[in-house]
Amino acid sequence: MFVARLELHQFRNYAAADISLAPGVTIFQGANGQGKTNLVEAVEYLSRLGSHRVSTDAPLVQFGTEQAVLRAEVVAGRDDPRRLLLELEINPGRANRARINRAALPRTHDLLGALRTVVFSPEDLAVVKGDPAARRGFLDDLVISRWPRMLGVKQDYDKVVRQRNALLKSLLGTRPNAEFEFTIEVWDAQLVELGSELLSARLDTLAELREPAAAAYAAIAPVNNRIKAFYRSGFELPDDPGELRDAFAAALAERRRDELARGLTLVGPHRDDLAMSIGELPARGYASHGESWSLALALRLGAFELLRSDGIEAVLILDDVFSELDATRRERLAAAARQAEQVLVTAAVPGDVPEQLAGVRFEVHAGTITPPEIPDQNPGAADDKAS
Repeated sequence: MFVARLELHQFRNYAAADISLAPGVTIFQGANGQGKTNLVEAVEYLSRLGSHRVSTDAPLVQFGTEQAVLRAEVVAGRDDPRRLLLELEINPGRANRARINRAALPRTHDLLGALRTVVFSPEDLAVVKGDPAARRGFLDDLVISRWPRMLGVKQDYDKVVRQRNALLKSLLGTRPNAEFEFTIEVWDAQLVELGSELLSARLDTLAELREPAAAAYAAIAPVNNRIKAFYRSGFELPDDPGELRDAFAAALAERRRDELARGLTLVGPHRDDLAMSIGELPARGYASHGESWSLALALRLGAFELLRSDGIEAVLILDDVFSELDATRRERLAAAARQAEQVLVTAAVPGDVPEQLAGVRFEVHAGTITPPEIPDQNPGAADDKAS
C-alpha cells in the first residue's frame, strides 16, 4: 500500500498543495515551522482520523477559514494496481464528511482501513516516559489499525465511563437509593460488555506485539538490548479469556464503595497501563534518553511488523526523528525502515537522514513545496539540436 498523490486545501499552512508520490522513500526537507510535518500529518489523518500532534480538529484548518479538505489516491501495492480516492472534509464544530471514489460514506469512521499508517514522532517518547494515557493510546491505536470497528467500541466505552462517572458524582455525600441501584446496574452491564471487548483486543495485540518489538529493539539498540512488556490491569486477569467478563464484573462490585466515595469509575481499561522494562529495570524512570528513544522506535517498528503479519502493508512515517538519534541508531533505524513499501520522512537537516535511506527529496519552505529535479532522460538531444 502506498499514497500516489496527496492534495490539501486550507489544511494547516497550506492554502492548496498537490504532490505526486511513489513507493520507496520520500523525504520532506525544510527548516522547522515551514510545513513539512503538516504533509505527513495529512496522510496520518486520512488513515486514522486523528493526529499525533493535536487532539481536536480546529488547529488543522487554516486560520481564517472554516473547512479543510484532504484527498489521497491510494494504490493497493507495487504489484496491485487497484486504486482508491479518499476524501475528507474537516469541519470543526460540525460533522466531518468522507468519501471513497467520490461516493459519500454514511459515517466518517467508514474511511478507516482504506489507508494504514505507522507514525513515529518525537511525541512517542511519552509512550515510554509519560503517563499511562500515552501507553493506552499507543495500544488502542494499534488495535484500531488492526480492527477498525474497534474505534466504535472504544468511543462507546468512553461514553459509558463518562455517564457512569456523572451518576457516581451525583451521589457524593448521599446514600444510594433504589433508583441508583437500578441505573448503576445498567451502566455496569454496558461497561463490562464494551470494556471486556476492548481489553481482550488489547491483550491479544500485546501478546502478538512482544516478539516483533523485542526483535526491533535488539536490532536498534547497540547494548542492553532486551525488553519486556506486561499489561497492568486494575483487577487480576483470568487465565481463561472466557472468564474476563465475570472477573471485570466482580472487580466492579468489589470497588463499589470506593467508587461512591470518590465519584469515579475505578476499574476498567481506561485506568490500565502497559509496564515495560529494559534489561532488569523498568523503562519509565530508569531508561536513558537513548534507550527511551530506542524503545519507542521498537514499539512502532514492532507495530509495523505486526500489521504486516496481518496482511496489512502500512505506510511508515518518520517525523523528525533522526535528529534525536546517535549515528548507530540512525543507521539501524534506516535499515529497518527500508522494509516498508513506502516511507515518508521529514527532516530539518539533510545530513540527519542516513544515506542508506536516500530517496526522493521535496524542499518545503513557508508552505511551498518544491518537487525534486527530474534528470534529463536524453541529455544528448539538446547538444544535437544546438549543433
